[in-house]
Amino acid sequence: MKQPNIRVGLLAYGAIGHEHNQAVHNTTGLELVAVCDTNPERVDAALQLAPQASAFSDASEMLDSGLLDLVVISTPPNSHYHWAKQSLLRGIHVVLEKPMALTADHCDELISLASEKGLLLVVYQNRRFDDDFVTMREIIRSGEIGEVYHFDTFVGGYSRPCDYWHSDVEVSGGAIFDWGSHFIDQILNIIPDDVAHVSGQNHKRVWTHVTNADHAHVTVTFSSGKQASFVHSDLSAARKPKFYVLGTEGAIIGDWDPAGEPAVADLPAILTVHHVDGSSRIAALRPLEANEFHRSIVEFINNGIPMEVNALQSRNVVAIMQAAEESAAQNAMPVTPVLSRW
Repeated sequence: MKQPNIRVGLLAYGAIGHEHNQAVHNTTGLELVAVCDTNPERVDAALQLAPQASAFSDASEMLDSGLLDLVVISTPPNSHYHWAKQSLLRGIHVVLEKPMALTADHCDELISLASEKGLLLVVYQNRRFDDDFVTMREIIRSGEIGEVYHFDTFVGGYSRPCDYWHSDVEVSGGAIFDWGSHFIDQILNIIPDDVAHVSGQNHKRVWTHVTNADHAHVTVTFSSGKQASFVHSDLSAARKPKFYVLGTEGAIIGDWDPAGEPAVADLPAILTVHHVDGSSRIAALRPLEANEFHRSIVEFINNGIPMEVNALQSRNVVAIMQAAEESAAQNAMPVTPVLSRW
């Protein structure tokens, strides 16, 4: 027998909320039944795609409505823990935006609660599904560049940060947490080795209108001796490549697509594979099917099929970012993160 649709509610509706709305609309087995935002114009925007959905301005009212099987939480990061906990306590499956929470302890509490209730708790690690990352990972797994031992990632340029919550440490968690939620997840997906220690450094040198660091640098050193780095910068007059990957038999460089200016991060990187004989090739992107993450939600809830992303992975990303911030407060002294392998 055909299983009923999983009834979805969207908690907060900005650009990422619209992305989820479109994905739900195009994923068999999901149905948008409710949307909540304090801004009525955003609610109206959501209802244009899902006119049958119920509208709410109060999050607790939506969660208490009895309409939802699953909620997608797209509120600012400092409220993720609160709303995820409230949802799980009501027996509602949870999809969280990045980061999972601002502390590993809060992540652990949510994971335990979801396990106790038999509910899905997962973070929308959407950059794990980006065309360039998926293609790069496939090349690495094919063995074309040998064993990866060094992996650098970078995002940014030289520009005035926005005035929104993304640039407020108290709300976003800081520059490391903002984009690090994406790139550190990618690092751990490429290099799954045990982490020995983490170092971080924050520079506050130019942009005094916001509290996030102007330039943040994280280095992850693995027990195997491999290393990876992540840089998020608003002070880089010259950009580094998005990806710089060294293997024992080759390398991959992911260059920013100049067609993306000024929003260069919105386009996939141009991937060049370099071989030890001096030859190189531009790699054609090999994307996954659209809405792969959302289809996997249906498969997990209905059939118990494990998802590509799980809560433990996102929890460990938070632990590494937390360790990096602790290191930055000590002028980049190494800190060993408390990681979990439940």
